[in-house]
Amino acid sequence: MTAGPVLKIENLRTFFYSRSKQAFSRAVDGVDLALEKGETLGIVGESGSGKSVTALSVMGLVTAEPGVVSGKIGLKTDGIQKNLLQNIEDYVNMTQNNGRIMHVSKDNRGWQRHVDRHLRGVRGKEIAMIFQNPKASMNPFSSVGRQIQEAVLLNTSIKNPREAKERALYWLEQVKIDSPQLRYDNNPFGLSGGMCQRAMIAMALSSEPSVLIADEPTTGLDATIQSKIVSLLAELKSSVGVTTLLISHDIDVIKTLSDRVAVMYGGRVLEYGPSRDILSKVDNEKHPYTAALLASIPTARQIREKSYLQAIKGDVIDTINLPRGCRFYPRCRQVTDQIREQCKQREPDLREIASNQSVRCWLYFDA
Repeated sequence: MTAGPVLKIENLRTFFYSRSKQAFSRAVDGVDLALEKGETLGIVGESGSGKSVTALSVMGLVTAEPGVVSGKIGLKTDGIQKNLLQNIEDYVNMTQNNGRIMHVSKDNRGWQRHVDRHLRGVRGKEIAMIFQNPKASMNPFSSVGRQIQEAVLLNTSIKNPREAKERALYWLEQVKIDSPQLRYDNNPFGLSGGMCQRAMIAMALSSEPSVLIADEPTTGLDATIQSKIVSLLAELKSSVGVTTLLISHDIDVIKTLSDRVAVMYGGRVLEYGPSRDILSKVDNEKHPYTAALLASIPTARQIREKSYLQAIKGDVIDTINLPRGCRFYPRCRQVTDQIREQCKQREPDLREIASNQSVRCWLYFDA
């Protein structure tokens, strides 16, 4: 077994420049995560919390000009051990004033060449990704079977086209796509959304990656197909045992598939720990944002009676104009008079409050 985390993210920061506001948006701002071998780590939060950008940063797919990525992403497997962001700062010159980024000059061409060279043999092989929109992520002019076959030839030791085709058919069977021989020759536009997502999962797993990133794998599918995809991912987790980083805004999906969970908001991790503890509706210690997310899930009674759902009041934080204190403070409904000033003026650290459970909130610490 691999000693230590397979994937370790340390102080990850991914900023994008807004031309309209002439300022940088801190999409991901100081994220620390660790992914152990064989486990599924879920990342949950509202849209705009930084979940997908975290995944794109790991895959080296942040190319926006002048998007800036910094920190450390350590990958440690039997086949490779490296920092995926090594020397990336050499291609960026950044001027700051009181923590605010004033100017960035970036060698975009050099940056992209460095990323492509550094991640050769990693992207698609050691780390594979399932994207939100499978039809947009696949080549529309090639059959899904041929695309899976190509992934096998590129990323595994199989170099014989006939063997690669057999392997592609094997993975189409593994993801329970009906009539694999027939679907092998279908182009993406000839498949339903659910079938196309199954084909995307087959393509990602065909490379036998050390880490699988699933970014909103059920988004855009109807409820019945969503349930089938979740069941499929649960079966594959049990049979294949691939280490998975699962991203979703659907708390039920995260609860079903994840061993541990990170709750993100405004580019920060606000809570981190065992999924069964953090995402349970039992009234134990939770970050106010986590509690608000759980309270917004409709109950069977609310659906039956068609009653109003509980929403989180206020707007998602603007990651350009960040407050001095807690990022969730303007929307928090659990602030007490004892901690109000600290919440407004100082952002709390992410600290452990229970066994393997950490929270970024003044409610649980002496200010």
